Amino acid sequence: MTSMSIVIVSWNTKDILRDCLISVYQNAGDENYQIIVVDNASQDGSAEMVAEEFPQVELIVNDANVGFAAANNVGFKVATGEYILLLNSDTIVLEDALQKTLNYAISRPDLGVTSCRMLNADRSLQANCFMLPSFVNSVLFLTGLYRIFPKNKFFGRAEMTWWNYDEEQEVEALKGCFMLVKREALEVVGDMDEQFFMYSEEIDWCYRFAKAGWKLGFYPGADIIHLGGVSAAKLGPDRALIKDKSSIRYMRKHYSKIHFVAGYFMMILFYLSRLPAVAALSIFSKKPGYKKIRDNHIAGLKGLVLCKHV
Repeated sequence: MTSMSIVIVSWNTKDILRDCLISVYQNAGDENYQIIVVDNASQDGSAEMVAEEFPQVELIVNDANVGFAAANNVGFKVATGEYILLLNSDTIVLEDALQKTLNYAISRPDLGVTSCRMLNADRSLQANCFMLPSFVNSVLFLTGLYRIFPKNKFFGRAEMTWWNYDEEQEVEALKGCFMLVKREALEVVGDMDEQFFMYSEEIDWCYRFAKAGWKLGFYPGADIIHLGGVSAAKLGPDRALIKDKSSIRYMRKHYSKIHFVAGYFMMILFYLSRLPAVAALSIFSKKPGYKKIRDNHIAGLKGLVLCKHV
């Protein structure tokens, strides 16, 4: 059994997938990692590029875009590592981050999931640790109070904006773009919930790991770059619709009935309160970005109203 299997899901990310794989091999050194790429029926030649330029990669090509959770589950089935790393195709691995994070995870047998520090393209810090969603955290987020008091541990708790990522930390939830999962924990918790097409699947997974008694840890001694949202950007306004449907599914699955109903209507009020201003700016402002924001708001509101999970 290899020490680590790396599962990379790709959908129309040919160029950045190439950069990601190059960075993985540059940082793998002499380690015999198993590298698996699961392609979600890309139309940009991603699968062909991997087959031609990285023949050592185990390539799986799905017949359709089955979503992030389902594609990762396909990768899990062929992974042989004691640890399995979920790595987004829009990431760049830096300075031995793979082995450093793996060594840390091995040193902490109580951790079911481990992540490292995440950077934006300009090397500024990118948040990747959060509290699990709850009614209180939703209120703080949707009202924007976490932005007004970011360094306050209560108001900034959902996004953990009070913390500067300079120390080891046990957390409740991690971004899915770099999640090192212990096989022993995965066998207990199970695969990702494929009812989440995209978004919230990793949060649901984190909840399940914690419920099963496993801890989630952040390690500050290794860095990766996460470009963020490259595949999702290709969805257009559907991105907001899919994201809100996933949020609704998470609330339905884990909230009490009263908190689910309150959270659902709070999300609708959030869009309704912002839509008039956004619509006006999309008409009168010269900045083209407001039209995109308007379309996203309309799509998100539509997703909430028509969501079959309500």
